[in-house]
Amino acid sequence: MNQTAEMSVGAEGPINDFEPARLTIRLGAIVENFKRIERLAAPAAAAAVVKADAYGLGMSEVAAALSARARCDTFFVARHSEGIALRPLVPEARIYVLDGAPADAVPALIAWRLTPVLNSLAEIAAWSAAGRAMRTDLDAAIHADTGMNRLGIPANELAILAAEWKKRLAFIRPVLVMSHLACADDAASPMNAIQLERFKTVLSLLPETPASLASSGGVLLGKEYAFDLVRPGLALYGGNPHASTQRNPFMVAARLTSEVLQLRYIDKTETVGYGATFRAEGPRTIATAAVGYADGLLRASSNRGSVAVSGARAPIVGRVSMDLVSFDVTLIDGVRTGAEVEIVGDTVTLEDFAAAANTVAYEVLTSLSRRAARSYFEGHT
Repeated sequence: MNQTAEMSVGAEGPINDFEPARLTIRLGAIVENFKRIERLAAPAAAAAVVKADAYGLGMSEVAAALSARARCDTFFVARHSEGIALRPLVPEARIYVLDGAPADAVPALIAWRLTPVLNSLAEIAAWSAAGRAMRTDLDAAIHADTGMNRLGIPANELAILAAEWKKRLAFIRPVLVMSHLACADDAASPMNAIQLERFKTVLSLLPETPASLASSGGVLLGKEYAFDLVRPGLALYGGNPHASTQRNPFMVAARLTSEVLQLRYIDKTETVGYGATFRAEGPRTIATAAVGYADGLLRASSNRGSVAVSGARAPIVGRVSMDLVSFDVTLIDGVRTGAEVEIVGDTVTLEDFAAAANTVAYEVLTSLSRRAARSYFEGHT
Protein backbone atom coordinates (compact mmCIF):
# COMPACT_ATOMS: atom_id res chain seq x y z
CA MET A 1 0.00 0.00 0.00
CA ASN A 2 1.16 3.53 -0.68
CA GLN A 3 3.00 4.71 2.40
CA THR A 4 2.45 8.39 1.60
CA ALA A 5 -1.31 8.10 2.07
CA GLU A 6 -3.18 8.14 5.33
CA MET A 7 -4.60 4.66 5.84
CA SER A 8 -7.55 3.43 7.88
CA VAL A 9 -9.32 0.16 7.10
CA GLY A 10 -12.63 -0.69 8.63
CA ALA A 11 -14.26 2.69 9.25
CA GLU A 12 -14.92 5.73 7.14
CA GLY A 13 -12.71 8.70 7.99
CA PRO A 14 -8.93 9.05 8.01
CA ILE A 15 -6.67 8.42 10.97
CA ASN A 16 -5.61 12.05 11.00
CA ASP A 17 -8.76 13.98 11.86
CA PHE A 18 -6.91 17.27 11.47
CA GLU A 19 -6.46 16.89 7.72
CA PRO A 20 -8.92 19.34 6.15
CA ALA A 21 -9.30 17.43 2.85
CA ARG A 22 -10.20 13.75 3.05
CA LEU A 23 -10.68 11.12 0.37
CA THR A 24 -12.64 8.05 1.48
CA ILE A 25 -12.40 5.09 -0.90
CA ARG A 26 -14.97 2.34 -0.47
CA LEU A 27 -13.25 -0.87 -1.48
CA GLY A 28 -16.47 -2.78 -0.83
CA ALA A 29 -18.25 -0.68 -3.45
CA ILE A 30 -15.53 -1.37 -6.00
CA VAL A 31 -15.79 -5.10 -5.32
CA GLU A 32 -19.59 -4.98 -5.60
CA ASN A 33 -19.37 -2.99 -8.85
CA PHE A 34 -17.08 -5.68 -10.27
CA LYS A 35 -19.57 -8.39 -9.31
CA ARG A 36 -22.44 -6.45 -10.90
CA ILE A 37 -20.45 -6.21 -14.12
CA GLU A 38 -19.83 -9.95 -14.01
CA ARG A 39 -23.56 -10.54 -13.74
CA LEU A 40 -24.34 -8.13 -16.58
CA ALA A 41 -21.74 -9.66 -18.90
CA ALA A 42 -22.15 -13.36 -18.04
CA PRO A 43 -21.14 -15.80 -19.38
CA ALA A 44 -18.25 -13.53 -20.39
CA ALA A 45 -15.50 -13.11 -17.82
CA ALA A 46 -14.54 -9.71 -16.39
CA ALA A 47 -11.13 -8.11 -16.02
CA ALA A 48 -10.32 -4.96 -14.04
CA VAL A 49 -8.69 -1.90 -15.58
CA VAL A 50 -6.38 -0.45 -12.92
CA LYS A 51 -4.26 1.88 -15.05
CA ALA A 52 -3.41 5.39 -13.78
CA ASP A 53 -3.24 4.16 -10.18
CA ALA A 54 -6.71 2.59 -10.48
CA TYR A 55 -8.10 5.82 -11.91
CA GLY A 56 -6.55 7.73 -9.04
CA LEU A 57 -7.95 5.61 -6.22
CA GLY A 58 -4.88 3.47 -5.47
CA MET A 59 -3.87 0.52 -7.62
CA SER A 60 -2.34 -1.52 -4.82
CA GLU A 61 -5.39 -1.31 -2.54
CA VAL A 62 -7.92 -1.76 -5.35
CA ALA A 63 -6.15 -4.70 -7.00
CA ALA A 64 -5.66 -6.46 -3.67
CA ALA A 65 -9.36 -6.10 -2.84
CA LEU A 66 -10.52 -7.29 -6.25
CA SER A 67 -8.16 -10.25 -6.19
CA ALA A 68 -9.04 -11.38 -2.68
CA ARG A 69 -12.74 -10.54 -2.52
CA ALA A 70 -13.93 -10.81 -6.12
CA ARG A 71 -11.45 -13.42 -7.36
CA CYS A 72 -10.46 -11.16 -10.22
CA ASP A 73 -7.57 -12.81 -12.04
CA THR A 74 -7.12 -10.51 -15.05
CA PHE A 75 -6.00 -6.89 -14.99
CA PHE A 76 -5.27 -4.21 -17.57
CA VAL A 77 -2.72 -1.41 -17.19
CA ALA A 78 -1.50 1.18 -19.67
CA ARG A 79 2.26 1.18 -19.11
CA HIS A 80 4.65 -1.64 -18.47
CA SER A 81 5.90 0.23 -15.37
CA GLU A 82 2.36 -0.09 -13.96
CA GLY A 83 2.45 -3.81 -14.69
CA ILE A 84 5.75 -4.17 -12.85
CA ALA A 85 4.27 -2.42 -9.82
CA LEU A 86 1.16 -4.61 -9.97
CA ARG A 87 2.84 -7.99 -10.41
CA PRO A 88 3.89 -8.56 -6.75
CA LEU A 89 0.34 -7.81 -5.63
CA VAL A 90 -1.29 -10.37 -7.93
CA PRO A 91 1.47 -12.91 -8.61
CA GLU A 92 -0.71 -15.41 -10.50
CA ALA A 93 -2.92 -12.99 -12.43
CA ARG A 94 -2.84 -12.18 -16.12
CA ILE A 95 -1.70 -8.56 -16.58
CA TYR A 96 -2.24 -6.96 -19.99
CA VAL A 97 -0.26 -3.87 -20.99
CA LEU A 98 -2.29 -1.69 -23.35
CA ASP A 99 0.61 0.40 -24.64
CA GLY A 100 2.09 -2.65 -26.32
CA ALA A 101 5.65 -3.87 -26.63
CA PRO A 102 8.07 -1.12 -27.67
CA ALA A 103 11.56 -2.53 -28.18
CA ASP A 104 13.01 -1.10 -24.97
CA ALA A 105 10.19 -2.62 -22.91
CA VAL A 106 10.44 -6.20 -24.24
CA PRO A 107 12.94 -7.49 -21.62
CA ALA A 108 10.84 -6.12 -18.74
CA LEU A 109 7.61 -7.50 -20.20
CA ILE A 110 9.14 -10.96 -20.33
CA ALA A 111 10.86 -10.75 -16.94
CA TRP A 112 7.67 -9.66 -15.16
CA ARG A 113 5.36 -12.04 -17.07
CA LEU A 114 3.31 -9.19 -18.56
CA THR A 115 1.15 -9.75 -21.62
CA PRO A 116 1.53 -6.97 -24.20
CA VAL A 117 -1.38 -5.78 -26.30
CA LEU A 118 0.26 -5.65 -29.73
CA ASN A 119 -0.84 -2.63 -31.75
CA SER A 120 1.05 -2.91 -35.05
CA LEU A 121 2.80 -5.33 -37.38
CA ALA A 122 6.10 -3.87 -36.18
CA GLU A 123 5.30 -4.77 -32.58
CA ILE A 124 4.17 -8.23 -33.65
CA ALA A 125 7.49 -8.70 -35.47
CA ALA A 126 9.51 -7.58 -32.45
CA TRP A 127 7.56 -9.84 -30.07
CA SER A 128 7.92 -12.75 -32.48
CA ALA A 129 11.67 -12.15 -32.65
CA ALA A 130 11.88 -12.19 -28.85
CA GLY A 131 10.07 -15.53 -28.77
CA ARG A 132 12.33 -16.93 -31.46
CA ALA A 133 15.41 -15.85 -29.48
CA MET A 134 14.06 -17.61 -26.40
CA ARG A 135 12.84 -20.61 -28.44
CA THR A 136 9.41 -20.39 -26.90
CA ASP A 137 5.98 -19.01 -27.69
CA LEU A 138 5.19 -15.73 -25.92
CA ASP A 139 1.64 -14.79 -24.93
CA ALA A 140 0.16 -11.65 -26.46
CA ALA A 141 -3.10 -9.87 -27.17
CA ILE A 142 -3.80 -8.60 -30.68
CA HIS A 143 -5.47 -5.18 -30.82
CA ALA A 144 -7.45 -4.51 -33.99
CA ASP A 145 -8.49 -0.93 -34.73
CA THR A 146 -12.15 -0.98 -35.76
CA GLY A 147 -12.73 2.76 -35.87
CA MET A 148 -11.07 4.52 -32.94
CA ASN A 149 -8.02 5.43 -35.08
CA ARG A 150 -5.82 5.63 -32.05
CA LEU A 151 -3.88 2.51 -31.02
CA GLY A 152 -4.52 -0.83 -32.70
CA ILE A 153 -3.61 -2.54 -35.95
CA PRO A 154 -5.16 -0.53 -38.82
CA ALA A 155 -7.18 -2.11 -41.61
CA ASN A 156 -4.36 -2.27 -44.14
CA GLU A 157 -2.09 -4.08 -41.67
CA LEU A 158 -4.93 -6.36 -40.56
CA ALA A 159 -5.30 -7.53 -44.16
CA ILE A 160 -1.62 -8.48 -44.21
CA LEU A 161 -1.86 -10.21 -40.84
CA ALA A 162 -4.94 -12.17 -41.92
CA ALA A 163 -3.19 -13.35 -45.08
CA GLU A 164 0.07 -14.26 -43.34
CA TRP A 165 -0.93 -14.99 -39.76
CA LYS A 166 0.97 -18.28 -39.49
CA LYS A 167 4.18 -16.55 -40.49
CA ARG A 168 3.56 -13.29 -38.64
CA LEU A 169 2.51 -14.95 -35.39
CA ALA A 170 5.39 -17.42 -35.25
CA PHE A 171 6.57 -17.77 -31.64
CA ILE A 172 3.50 -15.80 -30.49
CA ARG A 173 0.61 -17.40 -28.64
CA PRO A 174 -2.44 -15.15 -29.12
CA VAL A 175 -4.50 -15.25 -25.94
CA LEU A 176 -6.88 -12.40 -26.79
CA VAL A 177 -8.08 -10.42 -29.80
CA MET A 178 -9.49 -7.08 -28.76
CA SER A 179 -10.75 -3.74 -29.99
CA HIS A 180 -12.10 -0.58 -28.37
CA LEU A 181 -15.41 1.21 -28.89
CA ALA A 182 -15.23 4.92 -29.66
CA CYS A 183 -18.81 5.82 -28.65
CA ALA A 184 -19.77 3.25 -26.02
CA ASP A 185 -21.01 6.03 -23.72
CA ASP A 186 -23.80 6.76 -26.23
CA ALA A 187 -26.09 3.77 -26.67
CA ALA A 188 -27.78 5.45 -29.64
CA SER A 189 -24.60 6.03 -31.61
CA PRO A 190 -24.51 4.08 -34.91
CA MET A 191 -20.75 3.80 -34.43
CA ASN A 192 -21.29 1.01 -31.90
CA ALA A 193 -22.99 -1.32 -34.39
CA ILE A 194 -20.46 -0.44 -37.08
CA GLN A 195 -17.54 -1.36 -34.85
CA LEU A 196 -19.28 -4.51 -33.65
CA GLU A 197 -19.63 -5.77 -37.22
CA ARG A 198 -16.05 -4.80 -38.07
CA PHE A 199 -14.82 -6.68 -35.00
CA LYS A 200 -16.76 -9.79 -36.00
CA THR A 201 -15.09 -9.59 -39.41
CA VAL A 202 -11.67 -9.34 -37.79
CA LEU A 203 -12.37 -12.42 -35.69
CA SER A 204 -13.41 -14.39 -38.77
CA LEU A 205 -10.04 -13.65 -40.41
CA LEU A 206 -7.75 -14.63 -37.53
CA PRO A 207 -7.17 -17.88 -35.62
CA GLU A 208 -9.91 -18.67 -33.13
CA THR A 209 -8.98 -16.77 -29.99
CA PRO A 210 -10.89 -15.35 -26.99
CA ALA A 211 -12.24 -11.90 -27.84
CA SER A 212 -12.86 -8.63 -25.99
CA LEU A 213 -14.61 -5.47 -27.21
CA ALA A 214 -16.45 -3.91 -24.26
CA SER A 215 -15.16 -1.62 -21.56
CA SER A 216 -17.58 -0.07 -19.03
CA GLY A 217 -19.89 1.56 -21.56
CA GLY A 218 -19.85 -1.48 -23.80
CA VAL A 219 -21.02 -3.71 -20.95
CA LEU A 220 -24.23 -1.66 -20.78
CA LEU A 221 -24.83 -2.02 -24.53
CA GLY A 222 -25.81 -5.66 -24.05
CA LYS A 223 -24.39 -9.16 -24.13
CA GLU A 224 -23.76 -9.01 -27.89
CA TYR A 225 -20.82 -6.73 -27.08
CA ALA A 226 -19.42 -8.87 -24.27
CA PHE A 227 -17.75 -11.69 -26.26
CA ASP A 228 -15.41 -13.62 -23.93
CA LEU A 229 -14.01 -10.86 -21.71
CA VAL A 230 -15.13 -7.37 -20.67
CA ARG A 231 -12.74 -4.69 -19.42
CA PRO A 232 -14.48 -2.29 -17.01
CA GLY A 233 -12.67 0.74 -15.69
CA LEU A 234 -14.86 3.75 -14.89
CA ALA A 235 -17.79 1.62 -13.71
CA LEU A 236 -15.62 -0.09 -11.08
CA TYR A 237 -14.93 3.29 -9.51
CA GLY A 238 -18.57 4.38 -9.40
CA GLY A 239 -18.83 6.29 -12.67
CA ASN A 240 -21.89 6.10 -14.90
CA PRO A 241 -20.84 5.10 -18.45
CA HIS A 242 -24.27 6.13 -19.82
CA ALA A 243 -24.83 9.22 -17.70
CA SER A 244 -26.92 11.03 -20.31
CA THR A 245 -29.50 8.25 -20.73
CA GLN A 246 -29.85 6.17 -17.56
CA ARG A 247 -29.43 6.15 -13.82
CA ASN A 248 -26.13 4.93 -12.52
CA PRO A 249 -26.29 1.17 -11.82
CA PHE A 250 -22.99 1.30 -9.92
CA MET A 251 -22.17 2.22 -6.34
CA VAL A 252 -20.31 5.36 -5.28
CA ALA A 253 -16.72 4.36 -4.58
CA ALA A 254 -15.07 7.62 -3.55
CA ARG A 255 -15.96 10.69 -1.50
CA LEU A 256 -13.82 13.82 -1.31
CA THR A 257 -14.81 15.86 1.72
CA SER A 258 -13.63 18.82 3.77
CA GLU A 259 -15.13 20.98 6.50
CA VAL A 260 -16.30 24.55 6.91
CA LEU A 261 -13.42 26.70 8.12
CA GLN A 262 -15.21 30.02 8.29
CA LEU A 263 -18.56 31.71 7.67
CA ARG A 264 -18.75 35.19 6.23
CA TYR A 265 -21.80 37.43 5.90
CA ILE A 266 -21.65 39.78 2.92
CA ASP A 267 -23.96 42.39 1.53
CA LYS A 268 -24.96 43.58 -1.90
CA THR A 269 -22.08 44.46 -4.30
CA GLU A 270 -19.41 42.64 -2.23
CA THR A 271 -17.28 40.11 -4.10
CA VAL A 272 -15.74 36.72 -3.32
CA GLY A 273 -12.37 35.26 -4.29
CA TYR A 274 -9.59 36.02 -6.72
CA GLY A 275 -10.49 38.31 -9.57
CA ALA A 276 -13.75 39.33 -7.87
CA THR A 277 -15.63 37.08 -10.30
CA PHE A 278 -18.65 36.69 -8.00
CA ARG A 279 -20.62 39.73 -6.85
CA ALA A 280 -23.47 39.38 -4.37
CA GLU A 281 -26.88 40.66 -5.40
CA GLY A 282 -28.05 40.87 -1.82
CA PRO A 283 -27.17 39.64 1.69
CA ARG A 284 -25.49 36.24 1.49
CA THR A 285 -23.88 33.75 3.86
CA ILE A 286 -20.62 32.48 2.42
CA ALA A 287 -18.78 29.44 3.78
CA THR A 288 -15.17 28.58 3.02
CA ALA A 289 -13.64 25.08 3.17
CA ALA A 290 -10.01 24.02 3.10
CA VAL A 291 -10.00 22.17 -0.20
CA GLY A 292 -8.93 23.40 -3.62
CA TYR A 293 -7.44 22.43 -6.93
CA ALA A 294 -4.36 21.02 -5.17
CA ASP A 295 -6.72 18.39 -3.74
CA GLY A 296 -8.63 17.65 -6.94
CA LEU A 297 -11.40 20.27 -6.88
CA LEU A 298 -11.04 21.43 -10.47
CA ARG A 299 -10.62 25.18 -10.95
CA ALA A 300 -12.96 24.96 -13.95
CA SER A 301 -15.86 24.49 -11.52
CA SER A 302 -15.45 28.06 -10.26
CA ASN A 303 -18.84 29.83 -10.19
CA ARG A 304 -20.39 26.76 -11.86
CA GLY A 305 -20.21 23.76 -9.60
CA SER A 306 -21.66 23.00 -6.20
CA VAL A 307 -20.72 21.22 -2.99
CA ALA A 308 -23.03 19.56 -0.47
CA VAL A 309 -23.54 20.47 3.18
CA SER A 310 -25.91 18.29 5.24
CA GLY A 311 -27.09 16.70 1.99
CA ALA A 312 -28.07 20.05 0.46
CA ARG A 313 -26.41 21.62 -2.56
CA ALA A 314 -24.48 24.87 -2.09
CA PRO A 315 -23.24 26.68 -5.22
CA ILE A 316 -19.54 27.44 -5.50
CA VAL A 317 -18.99 31.20 -5.60
CA GLY A 318 -15.83 32.85 -6.80
CA ARG A 319 -12.78 31.10 -8.10
CA VAL A 320 -11.60 27.79 -6.70
CA SER A 321 -8.09 28.46 -5.40
CA MET A 322 -5.24 26.09 -4.63
CA ASP A 323 -6.28 25.35 -1.05
CA LEU A 324 -9.72 26.92 -0.55
CA VAL A 325 -13.20 27.06 -2.00
CA SER A 326 -16.12 29.31 -1.06
CA PHE A 327 -19.80 28.50 -1.48
CA ASP A 328 -23.16 30.07 -0.73
CA VAL A 329 -25.02 28.52 2.23
CA THR A 330 -27.64 31.25 2.60
CA LEU A 331 -30.50 28.81 2.03
CA ILE A 332 -29.13 26.00 4.23
CA ASP A 333 -30.13 26.18 7.89
CA GLY A 334 -27.75 25.53 10.72
CA VAL A 335 -24.40 25.52 8.92
CA ARG A 336 -21.58 25.92 11.42
CA THR A 337 -17.81 25.85 11.31
CA GLY A 338 -16.61 22.25 11.31
CA ALA A 339 -19.59 21.00 9.27
CA GLU A 340 -18.70 18.37 6.69
CA VAL A 341 -18.57 19.54 3.08
CA GLU A 342 -18.85 16.96 0.31
CA ILE A 343 -16.98 17.91 -2.84
CA VAL A 344 -17.84 14.75 -4.74
CA GLY A 345 -19.53 11.56 -3.61
CA ASP A 346 -23.08 10.61 -2.66
CA THR A 347 -24.85 13.93 -3.25
CA VAL A 348 -22.54 15.60 -5.76
CA THR A 349 -21.94 12.71 -8.15
CA LEU A 350 -18.92 12.24 -10.35
CA GLU A 351 -21.09 13.19 -13.32
CA ASP A 352 -22.43 16.33 -11.59
CA PHE A 353 -18.90 17.39 -10.72
CA ALA A 354 -17.61 16.68 -14.22
CA ALA A 355 -20.44 18.53 -15.95
CA ALA A 356 -19.86 21.63 -13.85
CA ALA A 357 -16.17 21.61 -14.81
CA ASN A 358 -16.93 20.85 -18.49
CA THR A 359 -14.99 17.61 -18.35
CA VAL A 360 -15.53 13.87 -17.83
CA ALA A 361 -15.65 11.65 -14.76
CA TYR A 362 -12.35 10.04 -15.79
CA GLU A 363 -10.50 13.34 -15.36
CA VAL A 364 -12.22 14.02 -12.04
CA LEU A 365 -11.03 10.70 -10.60
CA THR A 366 -7.49 10.90 -11.91
CA SER A 367 -7.15 14.48 -10.65
CA LEU A 368 -7.73 13.50 -7.03
CA SER A 369 -4.57 14.50 -5.22
CA ARG A 370 -2.46 12.51 -2.82
CA ARG A 371 -2.53 15.55 -0.54
CA ALA A 372 -6.02 14.68 0.65
CA ALA A 373 -5.76 12.20 3.53
CA ARG A 374 -6.86 8.80 2.23
CA SER A 375 -9.02 6.31 4.08
CA TYR A 376 -9.80 2.85 2.68
CA PHE A 377 -13.14 1.54 3.86
CA GLU A 378 -13.95 -2.16 3.53
CA GLY A 379 -17.69 -1.55 3.25
CA HIS A 380 -19.70 -0.06 0.40
CA THR A 381 -21.86 2.66 1.98
